Amino acid sequence: MNEVPDDIVVVPEKKIRKFLPEDFSITTWTNLEPYFIQLDKRVIGSLEELEKWLLDVSELESVFQEDQAWRYIRMTGDTENREYEEAFNYFASKLELPSAPYFNSFHKHLLSSRFCSLLPADKYSIFLRSIKREIEIYRPLNVPLLTRIDVMSQEYARIIGSITVVIRDKEMTLQQASNLFKSVDRNLREQTYRQVRELRLARRESLDLLFDKLLELRNQVALNAGFVNFRDYCFAALGRFDYTAEDCFLLHHSVSEELTPLIGEFDLRRKEMLGLDKLRPWDSEVDLLGRPPLAPFNNAEELIEKTIQCFNRIDPEFGRYIRIMNKMGHFDLDSHKGKAPGGYNYHLPETGVPFIFMNSVGSLRDLVTMVHEGGHAIHSFLCRGLPLKEDKDVPSEIAELASMSMELLSMEHWDVFFSNKEDLKRAKMEQMEKVLRSLPWICLVDKFQHWIYEHPIHTHQERGEKWRELASGFESKVIDWSGFEDGRESDWHKQLHIFEVPFYYIEYAFAQLGAIAVWRNYKRNPDESILKYKKALSLGYTRSIGELYEVAGVNFEFSRSYVRELVNFVREEIRKL
Repeated sequence: MNEVPDDIVVVPEKKIRKFLPEDFSITTWTNLEPYFIQLDKRVIGSLEELEKWLLDVSELESVFQEDQAWRYIRMTGDTENREYEEAFNYFASKLELPSAPYFNSFHKHLLSSRFCSLLPADKYSIFLRSIKREIEIYRPLNVPLLTRIDVMSQEYARIIGSITVVIRDKEMTLQQASNLFKSVDRNLREQTYRQVRELRLARRESLDLLFDKLLELRNQVALNAGFVNFRDYCFAALGRFDYTAEDCFLLHHSVSEELTPLIGEFDLRRKEMLGLDKLRPWDSEVDLLGRPPLAPFNNAEELIEKTIQCFNRIDPEFGRYIRIMNKMGHFDLDSHKGKAPGGYNYHLPETGVPFIFMNSVGSLRDLVTMVHEGGHAIHSFLCRGLPLKEDKDVPSEIAELASMSMELLSMEHWDVFFSNKEDLKRAKMEQMEKVLRSLPWICLVDKFQHWIYEHPIHTHQERGEKWRELASGFESKVIDWSGFEDGRESDWHKQLHIFEVPFYYIEYAFAQLGAIAVWRNYKRNPDESILKYKKALSLGYTRSIGELYEVAGVNFEFSRSYVRELVNFVREEIRKL
């Protein structure tokens, strides 16, 4: 396939503003508030005027949130830059805080309008149910609390981002050090594990105290809004209309019963193939045949170019999207000191061209992160033409279906990254095993959060003991932790979602199951499955989660039998290799 030269890639034009001046940019609340006031005071005299008003509100919100997005992107790219941190905190306290009452007022104006009932249900029903829920849970006294939580939760990134290890006279970030766990040098792996563990334990108290403050504030937000606990508040705030806490519990059980024994089998095979008397924590990622870590790319530029080639094979439109992002400079991929951990695709609602952030060190994990975030980016492009910003604010259950499906769809074309057939086979096997291993951890993290917020009054010791108790139902019994029992009660500190975005994690399990089903469809009929995938993503959030999964050609289901069916499919694909 001939590649399109980067210099002729056409960058999509930003949507022309119809309400705000084209040259307007946010500087202070003083220069921003007049536009909120105009919309708040506008008299609406017809259905057409109501729809025009909705578009203007959407435009204002898009500009507002894109400004916030760039502040976040800059801050996470350099957590040691106080100017970036101050700019982000300024937005939260001086712009987001005073804007909240206006957005709530907009919602009330919409629902109280005599023309609201005339809005076409096929275009607005999902949007309107979300607005109604937001009004139900909105409390003015929660606005400053939520702002404090938003600012405070960023302390986690600063604490973790500041950690560096020195291995054999070389300073590394945690992301860079994690690559050493694939080294064939067992002494190096153990040295790395011990040092990383020691540095994490040194920050255990700081992270526990930080979480105590977040827990207290979140619980107060829930009580203020009339909820029994923050879990129930969070389900409402996240717009979980299509499933309940009981559905989550069912998935926890299904995964524990079907996956935990399988993970034990994987570990037992690993122990035997490595010829070890004891499988230790630092033995979980090294290649079973003693081969060095896979190196699918050498630098960020190569990662981007190979991703484009890979996506082109699935659908040329997908590759074009990544080229557009690259031309616009919408990537920050390399890991370095002071950079926040993790990776993300940030949807930019006005521009319509997202930004990908990650901590690349040249590993297979980085390749997977790139195609995962690339799936999110494709989603942003496919629904950028929807008229309202809210239509493009997809719930995580759909967003992660897009990204996790791309991990598996792209895997069919990873020969772009691995010219050696044995390396390609190895990469696929590692990815498929990782897919299955991820489900118990996701369910463990989610189940732990249910307990935390159902029991907001607890000690550090009780919290740690509960984590260990729950972990026993999801983890392999083969790994020998002797000598490292102390500190395992804080393993949940590794999961940034618990600190920064509570309850946003179980979606990965729902979506992982959906992604396996999308991949299964792709192997049976590639063209039809991609058409369904694109159709589902292009709908944004204009249909329910169950309906969007159905459009994508898969089930939104949590039963043990369905989990077993999909797990068996993956096991068979592993057997074929």
